[in-house]
Amino acid sequence: MERREFLLAWATILAAPFAAQAQPADRVARIGYLAVSLAANPASHDAFRQGLRELGYVEGRNVVMEYRDANGKDDRLPSLAAELAALKVDVIVTNGGTLAALAAQRATKALPIVFVAAGEPVSSGLVTSLARPGSNVTGLSLLFPELVGKCLEQLKLAVPGVSRMAVLEQPGAVPERTRKEILNGADVAARALGVRLQIVGAQTPADIDGAFSELHRARANGLAVLSTPMFASERRRIVDLAAKGRLPAVYSFRVYVDAGGLMSYGPSVPEMARRAAVYVDKILKGAKPADLPVEQPTKFELAINLKTARALGLTIPPSLLARADQVIE
Repeated sequence: MERREFLLAWATILAAPFAAQAQPADRVARIGYLAVSLAANPASHDAFRQGLRELGYVEGRNVVMEYRDANGKDDRLPSLAAELAALKVDVIVTNGGTLAALAAQRATKALPIVFVAAGEPVSSGLVTSLARPGSNVTGLSLLFPELVGKCLEQLKLAVPGVSRMAVLEQPGAVPERTRKEILNGADVAARALGVRLQIVGAQTPADIDGAFSELHRARANGLAVLSTPMFASERRRIVDLAAKGRLPAVYSFRVYVDAGGLMSYGPSVPEMARRAAVYVDKILKGAKPADLPVEQPTKFELAINLKTARALGLTIPPSLLARADQVIE
């Protein structure tokens, strides 16, 4: 190789990283944001915006947000996702579980998509594998089959006398294959704990009262709620019905405990949303979703509401309280 060619090659190599990170100073990024319900978990959406600010993105200056909110109505997600795809935004962020991510995936095969808190992204068809997503979709996932088992374990530790556990689910909230994996995980955990398991469904808000009547007829003395965006929107109602029936309940996310629920065990969705901003930043700087591994939660939070425990006549074991990340007096 001639000396001139050698120097040119090295100059190209050394400049590559800077070229990949460089963006025009006047470039304004456009981010589409698809939510099942902005009102259901405002802390999550605030955390995403905070994550963007930490990376230097300021709304109105170098980034424009295009929000689309389904207001808790899952059937609106496909049309809202199509609207964002038609706008040709730089990246679409979905916050609202698997259904929101699937709606965006079906709306576009070209625009990058980052999902927050999608359950079982491989079995649902969002990605080929966690390590190599393989298409225009990546993001942060939940481990639902494992999570429901852990929730049942925490409830049994809090209330050792529980013998009949009910699981409240929303049929259709996740693909059927994922649903079967979740319910199988619950069944395995229940058998290991030596308790009987009852599955109760509520597909719409109108079904929730009937679901609680059904689990009371089944004489359940413990409840695990498989959180969905609809359940999150209805969390105060669900918490109130559990209290009215004097039913100890465990949830996947802390927002239920803040609303008066007995306890929760699961990942921090606001933290996952904040991490989603990192994915967006990488994509805006040239990374491809297909090459960005799906991130799984590494930190799980245990929250306990002692006020609710006292109202139910429960004494939470000190060993469990000592492990709690949040205790509401």
